[in-house]
Amino acid sequence: MKKLTFTLILGLCTVIGANAQIQKGNVMMGANISDINFGLDKPNVFSLSINPKAAWFVQDGLALGGDVSFGLSTAKNAGTDISYGIGALGRYYGSTGANEVVRNSRFFGEATVGVSGVNPSVGSSTNGLGFSFGPGFTYFVTPSIGLEALLKYNGVVGFGSSAYAHHLSLGVGFQIYLPGQGTARKVERDMQ
Repeated sequence: MKKLTFTLILGLCTVIGANAQIQKGNVMMGANISDINFGLDKPNVFSLSINPKAAWFVQDGLALGGDVSFGLSTAKNAGTDISYGIGALGRYYGSTGANEVVRNSRFFGEATVGVSGVNPSVGSSTNGLGFSFGPGFTYFVTPSIGLEALLKYNGVVGFGSSAYAHHLSLGVGFQIYLPGQGTARKVERDMQ
C-alpha cells in the first residue's frame, strides 16, 4: 500500500504545473556548479566549485535553508587554492506571470550569509563572515526538476592576510522540488 501511495504521489507531482513546486511546505534540494576549468596549456590549471543546498518553502515563493560551498583550483607547480563556506540561504521567486519568460520558467533572487574562507596557495587569504547575493533563472524540465543559472556576488570579510575578498560567479545546476508532508497528505486525501 505504501508503494502504491508513493507511486501515486510521485505521478501526481509530475502532472502538477510549474507553480506547485514553490508552494509552502515543499522542499528544494540540489546543487550549482561553477568555475569549471580544464587548462590544456601549461600550467595545466584545473578548477571547480560546487554548491549543494537545501531549503524549505516557509510560504509560497519564499524558501529558507542552508548551503555549503567548496572550491578547488590547482595548477602544476603552482599549488592549490581552496575556498569553502557554510551558511544560511534565502531564495525568493517573484509572482507568476511577471517573471515568466518562457513557459515553465521563473526568475528568483538568492542570498546567503555564513562562515567562508578563501585560501590561495600564493597570495592573501581571508576567512570569516561570508555573504553572497544575486539573480537566477530556473527552467522546470519537469514539475519536480529545475535547471538553473545563477549569477552571484560573493564576499568574505574577516581575518587572514587580507581583510576582504570578493568575486562574481556564474553557476549552473539543478534543483529537485519535493512535496512537503502537508502536500503529500492533501494528495493522499484527494486520492481517497
